[in-house]
Amino acid sequence: MKNLYVCICLLMCSVLLIAQEDNDILKRMEEIAIIDQKVMMPMRDGIRLATDIYRPKTDEKVPIIFSRTPYNFNSWGDGEQKTRTVQRAYEAVKRGYAYVVQNERGRYFSEGEWDILGVPLTDGYDAFSWMKDQEWSNGKIGTYGCSSTAEWQMAVAALDHPSHAAMVPQGFGAGVGSVGDIVEQGNWYRGGAEQLLFFSWLYGVEHDKFKPRIPAGATQEDLIRISRFYDLAPENPPIDMAEALKHLPLQDILKNINGKKEIFDKMVRRKPNDPDWYTGGLYHDTMEIPMPSFWFASWYDVSITPNISLFNHVHHNAEDPEVRDNQYLVISPTLHCAFTRATENTIVGERSVGDARLNYDEQIYAWWDLWLKGATNDFKEKTPRVQYYTMGSNKWQAAEQWPPKDSKMTTYYLNSDGKANTLNGTGTLSTKRPSKDNPDTIVYDPMNPVTSYGGNVCCTGNAVKGGAFDQQVMEERDDILVYTTDVLKEGVEVTGFIESTLFLSSDANDTDVTIKLIDVYPDGRAYNLDETIQRVRYREGYDKEVFMEDGKVYKVDLTPMATSNYFKKGHRIRIEVSSSNFPRFARNLNTGGNNYDETEGVVATNKIHHSKAYPSQIRLPIMR
Repeated sequence: MKNLYVCICLLMCSVLLIAQEDNDILKRMEEIAIIDQKVMMPMRDGIRLATDIYRPKTDEKVPIIFSRTPYNFNSWGDGEQKTRTVQRAYEAVKRGYAYVVQNERGRYFSEGEWDILGVPLTDGYDAFSWMKDQEWSNGKIGTYGCSSTAEWQMAVAALDHPSHAAMVPQGFGAGVGSVGDIVEQGNWYRGGAEQLLFFSWLYGVEHDKFKPRIPAGATQEDLIRISRFYDLAPENPPIDMAEALKHLPLQDILKNINGKKEIFDKMVRRKPNDPDWYTGGLYHDTMEIPMPSFWFASWYDVSITPNISLFNHVHHNAEDPEVRDNQYLVISPTLHCAFTRATENTIVGERSVGDARLNYDEQIYAWWDLWLKGATNDFKEKTPRVQYYTMGSNKWQAAEQWPPKDSKMTTYYLNSDGKANTLNGTGTLSTKRPSKDNPDTIVYDPMNPVTSYGGNVCCTGNAVKGGAFDQQVMEERDDILVYTTDVLKEGVEVTGFIESTLFLSSDANDTDVTIKLIDVYPDGRAYNLDETIQRVRYREGYDKEVFMEDGKVYKVDLTPMATSNYFKKGHRIRIEVSSSNFPRFARNLNTGGNNYDETEGVVATNKIHHSKAYPSQIRLPIMR
């Protein structure tokens, strides 16, 4: 009873501290800013979007930092999101910028109907036009934000509004549809397999169609008054998402937990190359990004490979040479949108990666000063093209390109005597090409999939905890193949994209193959670095499905992984191969059917071949 009382007291103190922080930052803001809240910004179709404006108390025209979000930023009351919004606004205003934050249409006080990345791109364009025409605006606008406040920026940038001068997208993968051979459709897929993060995310954030609505035409005065009493912020009952994601069929997961399902219903049936992916707000590499961009990504985010690939695409392919020259990238060793949470001893999952702090605000505001104020500063002289954190050696490094020019691909081949199952098997990884084929067998039962343990994730509730965790407990499973190098006699830095090719045969029409890259410590701890998956029916591309025949061997190229990790002397490099990583990725039921509307799977006997004819391999970018 005493412990319960202490817990309640601590919780109450925490709430009071957050509320006090809210009040303090608002008071400081009022001292330096003109605050104009619940401005209903008109779109071309008459819909009005709720917008808060914070601008310096000055007669001079100022540039604008613009953040558009589906999340609640109502400054009345308490809450981390709201405190962070006002804090960010305060930092902007004291540096001479207006900070404008706006809800997407259909969210909170904004009018209209919401659709994840389906609202009109013209909303962004119309917002730029409205802002640049304000008497206090200097006509220069930069877009800023992480995750859902970043993912809309790229497609809107392609509209090339004359006032959209620069952008800072952070953790932006959910806005990337397709870049080259990478087709994730906003993190919905990886290698043609559904990533279940959006199943969980939609349950938590989507507002019901029967939600309370403010009457059309409500005045700003009315909205400000109402916002002090009502957040219009729904809160679904907490659920065990780890259990919820087990439900079959996939298409009924939200229905089974009484979640709103209209948007989900249409998305869960879309195949990777469905035309609807190309009509919403996703960015595809057929679109031109015509502006300077300062990109931020992180090693344990859900989409590090497409994030870096998009940076590379713009840096190498933008039509304007000046745009190509003004692309910059930072890669931190953190979880999704956790850049500024790095400390002197940054723990990601359960692995320490050292002091991963960086002067983010200093660099970002030097960037804004350059492009929004026209300042003459030393941003370009001081800032490397790519700043990336190398885990293991635990240091920030710099390069003029990605991968760094000294990164050279080295092929490591899989080998065993046919018994690579588990940590105690005979699987090896070496530069020596195998000769005799002794395939390793995975018996994959979709009703008992390999469970996700750590990883490069976000937004899955309690279903998957992101970051690096010791994989030894997982490697006791017989349906995981383990291939490990000899103990390293010298340290090895792996920095760049990691490519892998597996040769597979199966008695099923379709299945998945998964791979995970791991740093093995001398005491046996095995920390995951990155992971990927490939649905075999899409091995020849996402515009067609090609099924397998029993007894035939198929070449499967997996979507690249990416990392920067120093494997110290005495460590070993390891990969795990399996056919599931659930609930990070949806289970393949192995039937060759739709998968999303099926409730029963079949057990697949999958073989990984490694020989002169079938050289299963991983290609590691090693720094020379």
